[in-house]
Amino acid sequence: MKTIELGQQGLKVPAVGLGCMGMSDFYGSSALQENLKVLDRAAELGCTFWDTADIYGPFRNEALLARALNGRRENITLATKFGIRRDAAGGWLGVSGHPDYVKASCEASLKRLKTDYIDLYYQHRMDPDVPVEDTVGAMAELVAEGKVKYLGLSEADSDTLQRACSVHPISALQTEYSLWSRDVEEDILPTCQRLGIGFVAYSPLGRGFLAGAIRHRDDLQAGDWRLDNPRFQEAALEHNRALVEQIEHIAASRGVTNAQVALTWLLARKPGIAMIPGTRKIPYLEQNWSAMEIELSADELDALDTFSGEFATMGARY
Repeated sequence: MKTIELGQQGLKVPAVGLGCMGMSDFYGSSALQENLKVLDRAAELGCTFWDTADIYGPFRNEALLARALNGRRENITLATKFGIRRDAAGGWLGVSGHPDYVKASCEASLKRLKTDYIDLYYQHRMDPDVPVEDTVGAMAELVAEGKVKYLGLSEADSDTLQRACSVHPISALQTEYSLWSRDVEEDILPTCQRLGIGFVAYSPLGRGFLAGAIRHRDDLQAGDWRLDNPRFQEAALEHNRALVEQIEHIAASRGVTNAQVALTWLLARKPGIAMIPGTRKIPYLEQNWSAMEIELSADELDALDTFSGEFATMGARY
């Protein structure tokens, strides 16, 4: 198993974790018992870096993880987030980084998760109306109180990271990164390296597209948010298919899956990053986990790097 040290405060996690969002929201319907089986299998494998947020469900995802954490809390590195506000019906209420909201959100998450501490607590999105220094200051108080061990930010720019670090060490930045989303390489990753901040890649499989199963919009369930995503419109799917074909060529020659090739490319990036692919199926979980055992040749990595670096992905990320 490959491990990654996030930041300089001693937080070590498996390089391949588990994004749990899709078990409760955004990607169509799912079954509670199947989700619990996936979480049980993840724990058995050693895939013990679990990522959630208060808005997933909304709120149901943390409650789901509470059930899976029962009896194994000390073995799981648990990450959750605050900052995007939703009501109980799922309505969107904007973002908040107000110190009082930070503390109230943490208390609510601890209650739903049925735990007395959160390993890694992220600000999910930046609040343009609240200085990040104020938000991180409130997060730092949670660390002092023993309710949170490590702090993180999600989708923050370089200036925000620098300012946040002036208040309290930031262990991790979580931002999208994959073969079709490489924007972070220009500025964000160098900033993280300079500041000693670990990097956690979400959607490392391009929200499932790079795995090769999504060829047309009909492949998505009704209610799947990707139907409204620019990259999953029919013209974009057809255009972006060229990147998947490059992955498929290497996967077929190696006898592995597209997903394993895409993850292995990320695993080979320097400095090392952690990633949280999401799934609701045990076979996919096992395939993602075993990507750590695959080594692509320098030529294969270079081919992926060159093609994806020159490829113009159609459609914005959101």
